[in-house]
Amino acid sequence: MFRYVLIFLVLVHGLIHLMGFAKAFSYGNFPQLTSSIAKPAGLVWLLTALLFLGMAVLLSLKKDWWWIVSLAAVVVSQVLIVTVWQDAKVGTFANLIILVAAILGYGDWNFENRYEKDVNASLQRINPSDAELLTEADIQHLPPLVQQYLRYVGALNKPKVKDYHIGFEGQMREKGKDWFTFTSEQYNFADVPTRLFFMKGKMFGVTVPGYHAYKNGKATMQIKLFGLVPIVDIKGNEINKAETVTIFNDMCLMAPATLIDKRITWEPVDDSSVKATFTNNGITISAILYFNEKGQLTNFVSDDRYAVGDMKRYRFSTPVNNYRNFNGYNLPSHGEAVWHYPDGEFSYGKFNLKQVEYNRTL
Repeated sequence: MFRYVLIFLVLVHGLIHLMGFAKAFSYGNFPQLTSSIAKPAGLVWLLTALLFLGMAVLLSLKKDWWWIVSLAAVVVSQVLIVTVWQDAKVGTFANLIILVAAILGYGDWNFENRYEKDVNASLQRINPSDAELLTEADIQHLPPLVQQYLRYVGALNKPKVKDYHIGFEGQMREKGKDWFTFTSEQYNFADVPTRLFFMKGKMFGVTVPGYHAYKNGKATMQIKLFGLVPIVDIKGNEINKAETVTIFNDMCLMAPATLIDKRITWEPVDDSSVKATFTNNGITISAILYFNEKGQLTNFVSDDRYAVGDMKRYRFSTPVNNYRNFNGYNLPSHGEAVWHYPDGEFSYGKFNLKQVEYNRTL
């Protein structure tokens, strides 16, 4: 809603600047402008109008760099207003509103740009084009249930996965609070286990961005209002272990081909489940993986994840269903994230998979 109001304000403000251009070239009678305007200045008024109109177009197209154009427009506009202060001083209020919006736009862009830089740095480290094919020989050391799962998802005779790009949309909530919608984009890297997860949540009509980064066994979780005001800023041993569970969960559900990783050890449990233990950078976590008769992974359960709210460890599970084909891989398109608190289960996240791509390049 705020974006549409801002677009309307920018359009009106930009069109008003055309009056300065018209006044300079005598294209009409404008009693509101009592000061004379030279033709060179009139061209600057026209340029400023075009800058504001361009800003409105960029906002309409949801281009993240719209704030750059808006800053230029506001600076030039305010200089022009000063030259005809008595006639145009009211325009200062519009410029102030647009300036504040530009600063907030910069905050969102700068925060997301950190994620983009981390992604590019990791992509430069790998060369997906030389990935070998995953064959039957590569999976012989895995438990039969996991072998069946890899065959079901279609991972065999395709390139071994070095990185994967995932897009989700869904809903999240904290205990005692309402659901809010979100979209997310993430990159995971298999060689040096890395998870870069950028989320945009909608709360009270405002987009609140969050960035979860897991690199070299260290994790950070940041949520910032407008990319400027910290709401959540967490790091430390608990979150390091929690995100080690999360990245292993991603491997199991979103990139099954990575389950040949030598950092994983396996232990059969029964006819429909296996225990997996994953070690990275000195942190060891485990999970029970549950499968159905089709070979689909249906749930992932771990006791090694910490809840952000109180930094206590609870059982964590991610039941999944509705397998669909994504670029030749059969993957679950819907899942939930569930805490098993002492007073009962609490689903805090609903995830709908929108896209997944493997071995991308810059």
